[in-house]
Amino acid sequence: MSRRHHAEKRQIEQDSKYKSHSVAKFVNCLMRGGKKSTAERIIYSALESLTTDDRKGIDVFYEAIKNVQPTLEVRSRRVGGSTYQIPVEVRDDRRLALAIRWTIDAARARNEKSMSANLAAELNDAFQGRGAAVKKKEDTHKMAEANRAFAHYMW
Repeated sequence: MSRRHHAEKRQIEQDSKYKSHSVAKFVNCLMRGGKKSTAERIIYSALESLTTDDRKGIDVFYEAIKNVQPTLEVRSRRVGGSTYQIPVEVRDDRRLALAIRWTIDAARARNEKSMSANLAAELNDAFQGRGAAVKKKEDTHKMAEANRAFAHYMW
């Protein structure tokens, strides 16, 4: 791997229905085998099923992703022959990527009728502050809090 240049960030296009970069990123992460239209159909039907009289599905999506985003995580650092788990703050782009990944993994692990039903149920749980994705965030925060004594090793 070259140490001279950093990889440039690619700009992803907005999704066609909601004009949102977050939904487009979610579609790209949900996609398997290049089947983007299938991934779009899954997420759009999940968001439509989350829509009720008093709230829109896209608002539930944004709030659920916000509830899953971690603020702290641990990184391994080798100091004098020992490896320490050092808590660090998570960058914004990684925060979104982790939230999307955890939400999709939790939705795939569910046992509902279809993937859109799994995704809708997981987003609804994350919106209400429960579910597997929110538990993953809380576990990450607990790990960072437990290793707060090693924070001085991050210089």
